[in-house]
Amino acid sequence: MASPALWCIPYFHNPERRDFSLPLSRLGEFCNGSHNAQRGMLSKEPSMDRPKFYRFHQGEKTLPFPSQEYDDRLSRLRADMQSAGVEACVFTSMHNIAYYSGFLYCAFGRPYGLVVTPTDSITISAGIDAAQPWRRSLGDNITYTDWQRDNYWRAVVSVTGQGKTIGYEADHLTLTQSTLMDAFLSPKSTVDMAPITMRQRMHKSPLEIALIRQCAQVADVGGYAIKDAIKPGVREIDVAMAGRDAMELEIAKRFPQAEYRDTWVWFQSGINTDGAHNPVTGRVLAGGDILSLNTFPMISGYYTALERTMFVQTVDPASLKIWQANVAAHEYGMSLLKPGVSCAQVTKAINHFLEDRDLLQYRTFGYGHSFGILSHYYGREAGLELREDIDTVLEPGMVISMEPMLTVPEGQPGAGGYREHDILIITQDGSENITGYPYGPDFNVVT
Repeated sequence: MASPALWCIPYFHNPERRDFSLPLSRLGEFCNGSHNAQRGMLSKEPSMDRPKFYRFHQGEKTLPFPSQEYDDRLSRLRADMQSAGVEACVFTSMHNIAYYSGFLYCAFGRPYGLVVTPTDSITISAGIDAAQPWRRSLGDNITYTDWQRDNYWRAVVSVTGQGKTIGYEADHLTLTQSTLMDAFLSPKSTVDMAPITMRQRMHKSPLEIALIRQCAQVADVGGYAIKDAIKPGVREIDVAMAGRDAMELEIAKRFPQAEYRDTWVWFQSGINTDGAHNPVTGRVLAGGDILSLNTFPMISGYYTALERTMFVQTVDPASLKIWQANVAAHEYGMSLLKPGVSCAQVTKAINHFLEDRDLLQYRTFGYGHSFGILSHYYGREAGLELREDIDTVLEPGMVISMEPMLTVPEGQPGAGGYREHDILIITQDGSENITGYPYGPDFNVVT
C-alpha cells in the first residue's frame, strides 16, 4: 500500500479558502525564520496564510493486522452506531483509536482523534508527528497545526460537520475538551460509546488471539531472563532491565515491522512486594528475600503479563505455607474459567476457597482481567474483570488472567506479597492456558 510523497500541503475543508496549498520548502523557510531574518523582521508575524490543518501523506502504510481486520471492526462499530442513532464518532482514547485504525498515538499534552462516519475513518493528529500517523493508520489522516489554538477541533468538525448526533467516550474526554466539542460541533445530541466499544474489544478475533499468544511467549522470555539475573547483591533495577531488554530484543526479532514502545518490568523485593503495581527501586537483593516478577511486553498496543512469586536462595516455612496456599487458589481459579460462568461467580468461589483457609483477609484486589489494547495508562476493559460486582458471563474468544494475590503485612510470619498470573483463552468447552513460565516453589526459589 505505497503512497507517493506529497510535496505540498493542501488546506483541506477550509470554508474561506479551499484552494490554498503551500510547498514544504516554503513552510520550512517561514518556520525557521530565515525569510524574515534576511530583512531584519524577526519581531513581525510572517505574512503567509498558514493552514489550520492539512494532509501530509508519505511512505508506505504498515499496520499491526491486515486491513480486513480493521474493516471488520469498523463494520461492527457502524452497526452499533446505527442502532444508537449516532451519525459520527469522535474517539479520543489511545485504545479505541488504535483498535479501529491501528495508530497508537503519543499525546505529550496534545489531543488526538479518530472520526468515524458511515463512510469515512479519519485519524486526527498533531503536526509534530508529520506523516507517521498516516503510515500507521488504516484510513485517511488529517494533521492539525499549532498556529492557532483549537485547530484540532477545526479539523474534527471538517469531517463531522455541525448539528449531528455525536458518539464520544465519556470515560476519556475531559471536561475542557467536552466543552470545546460542544462549541465547535454544536451536536444535536451526544451518545457515550465507551461501553459499547469496550464490549466489542472484550471479544478477541482469531488474529488478536494469535498476537496475544506471541505476546505471552515474549513475557516468558522476560521471565527467564529475570530469573537468570537474580542473585544476592544486585538491585531491583538491574534485574528489571535484564528482563525488559530480553523482551524488547525478542519483540524486534518476531515483529521487524512494528514500532517498539512501552514494554516494561516491575520487579519487586522484600517489603516492595506488598503492592502489585509498586515501581522498581534500587533496593539490593539479599538471601531469603521474597520477590515479585512482573513482565509486560507491549506489541502494537497489545498488553500481556507474566507474574510470579520467587525467593532468593531459601524460603522460610511460614512464607512457604502462604505461597503454596496462593498457588492452590491460582490453580483452583484457573479450573473455574469456562464458558457460561460469570465473573462474579468465579470471584465468589475463590473467596470461599481462601476464607476456608483463613486467608481471605489478605486479598487486596480482583482475581483477573481482560487482555487486548490496554496498558497501565490506557484501555482497561472493566467489563471483563474477576470481581464481585461484574456479572459478565465468560464466552469463547475472551482472554482473561487468573492472578490471585495475598499480601501479608510486615511483622507477621510470611510477610510479603504473593501473586501468580497466567493468561487463559476461553474456548468452546473450557479454557487454554497460554503462559509457559512455571509457577510455584519447585522452580522459583532461585539458588
